[in-house]
This record gives sequence, C-alpha cells and structure tokens, in this order.
Amino acid sequence: MGRDTGALPGWVEALDDEDWQFLKRFVVASGSLKALAAEYGVSYPTVRARLDRFIAKVQAADDLTVDGPFERMVRVLVADGRLAPATARELIEAHRKDLKKEVRP
Repeated sequence: MGRDTGALPGWVEALDDEDWQFLKRFVVASGSLKALAAEYGVSYPTVRARLDRFIAKVQAADDLTVDGPFERMVRVLVADGRLAPATARELIEAHRKDLKKEVRP
C-alpha cells in the first residue's frame, strides 16, 4: 500500500495517537477548521490553538539545528504543552553543562 522507506522521519515518530487522530480528522474535514471544530464540539479558536500546537510539535521534531535527541525531545514537549518553556530552558542548560563535563579530559 505505502512505500517502505525504512526509518520514519523524526517528526513522524514524535506524533502520539492523539496527534494522528487530529491529523486524520483534519484531512477528512478537508482542512476546514470550522468543520473540525463542529466535529469536536469545540470553538474555532480551540481547534486553531490545537493546530498551532501540532505545527509547533512537528517543527520542533524536524528542526535540524537542535543539538541532539534530548534537546529535540524537550522542545517537542514544550510545543505539545506538556513542559513549561522556562523549565525546558533549565533542563537544556543543565544538559549542555553535563555534556561539556563529559568532553573534558
């Protein structure tokens, strides 16, 4: 049915079941946020906010300028609304300090 291209891109692997359901419903609704809002029984701004989080999550997972899988995961969690940006900055900073300690002879 689909092409088997081996490993999936990072942004695909970052999506959870809820993201896949949202994406499917978005496609079936022909990209109409108004129709999607009606289907979910929520307001247009609520669906727009969900789409914005989805886009941010995909962008964070696909960002090639991010330093490694830990930082990418933290950024995806922020985009998904599961981690506060201030906490993410602290975690990334601490992680970078630990990496510098490991490099020193």
